[in-house]
Amino acid sequence: MTPPTASGANMRLPDFVIGGAPRSGTTWLYLLLDKHPDVFMAKPLRPEPKFFLVDETYRQGIDYYSNTWFSEVPPGAVAGEKSSNYLESPVAAARLREHIPGVRLVFILREPAARAWSNYLWSKMNGLEEEDFETALTLEEEREANCPEHLRFARPHAYYSRGLYAELLEPYFARFGPEAILVLRYEDIATAAGRVAERLHRFIGVPSRPQDVESVGVANPSSGGHPLPQVMAGLRRRYREPNRRLRDLLGRSQVWKDE
Repeated sequence: MTPPTASGANMRLPDFVIGGAPRSGTTWLYLLLDKHPDVFMAKPLRPEPKFFLVDETYRQGIDYYSNTWFSEVPPGAVAGEKSSNYLESPVAAARLREHIPGVRLVFILREPAARAWSNYLWSKMNGLEEEDFETALTLEEEREANCPEHLRFARPHAYYSRGLYAELLEPYFARFGPEAILVLRYEDIATAAGRVAERLHRFIGVPSRPQDVESVGVANPSSGGHPLPQVMAGLRRRYREPNRRLRDLLGRSQVWKDE
């Protein structure tokens, strides 16, 4: 496919892009940044732009992207967008590098077993899951291979695979380098939201406003029971090696406390 080209030298494109694992706090980050007077967030929140992900949208060209989501950026504002599924797409990584090589990338991750369970609850809540959690994990590969076209981005049964974070992040680290990427943790929203805000604001280059977290609240909650302990223990064992790869990629000795 021939990539879209820019026709205007002064075209407005985002300064930063947010992606992340589903059920991991991307909406919370969007709502936080939307409160900042120096930040312009692409609207609407839903549906997300997904421009660099969806072939049909991408074919409309980079001018379309700029005009649809960034034509009203105020002078001096820092502009951004959120499309969670960018994390899952090496194609999106390549397209972002092609068109916005200087963009800053923000990804937020959640302890993968807890993320998988939350995703399962979301799928049940939306009428997309009838199996118990253990069976759903067993059926994941088969269901993913036969996912209906209209659910190709929702991927309601991708419980385990969406937690393979190193594999998902590597295309971005390879193309942009670690200095252009901020990786946040969902768990810190509950325990240190103000510090999350400070890190995020500093990374995108705007004055820090940690007080904004007080009015964000909880975004996209899911409800349900609790998973069987033995199922979660088995799932965490499966994530040991992927989590080790993530630690190596991020240069950290630990990402989550239970590791």
